[in-house]
Amino acid sequence: MPIHDWSKVIPGIFHDFHGDWIQVLKHTLNAGVLPADYYALSEQVAVGVAPDVLTLDQVGGTRSDSDTSGSALVTAQPRTRFATEMGVQVKRRKNRITVRHATNDRVVAIIEIVSPGNKSSRHAIQAFVGKAVDLLANGVHLLAIDLHAPTRRDPNGIHSLIQEEFGGPAFALPTEKEFTLASYEAVRPPRAYVEPVAVGDAIPDMPLFLKPGGHVLVPLDQTYLKAWEGVPVRWRTVIEAPTSQQ
Repeated sequence: MPIHDWSKVIPGIFHDFHGDWIQVLKHTLNAGVLPADYYALSEQVAVGVAPDVLTLDQVGGTRSDSDTSGSALVTAQPRTRFATEMGVQVKRRKNRITVRHATNDRVVAIIEIVSPGNKSSRHAIQAFVGKAVDLLANGVHLLAIDLHAPTRRDPNGIHSLIQEEFGGPAFALPTEKEFTLASYEAVRPPRAYVEPVAVGDAIPDMPLFLKPGGHVLVPLDQTYLKAWEGVPVRWRTVIEAPTSQQ
């Protein structure tokens, strides 16, 4: 399924698609993509970030990676266009309180789909980046999906700002690509696996780490297509129309 140009429509249309995509991802991950003792939930998050994220928890106990009741974790390094150790010097930290369930229903990974609102102001983009930094610094893996063009606040995409917070090497988007898919392994220093994409590209499946050295592949293309089917025809027509007709 080719990636669409969501700048052709008002942010609320992507917001609606975003909500459907989160739900489709949740159902798909829970239907066998995740190992048997992990589960995904869609959750509301604080103002300033996207309204829904997907969290992955591990049910109490330890499993063998060969458990046949669910997908086994992949231990080979993901193959993406860029793979970077981001550094360990966090430039900015926020004080936050995390509450963990006594029965070990702990958050191990989060999927974030960037919304236009995340880039709408300096405060919004700082809130998103700050949250990503806090998650990685506290051992929570992250997959960030950014299908919106860079702004003056993130000229090389949101991933470049996250990498900068860790003191990692500067990241520049290839000239022909304007979106980024970034999977972060929450180790010390964190590792980033980045795939730049553009309008018209097929959206590749991306790794989501559940523990250091172990990940599953998230079926982004399959789930994007399923969520796209829920976009009203009135807006699909606008999005799919050649630019000259806008």
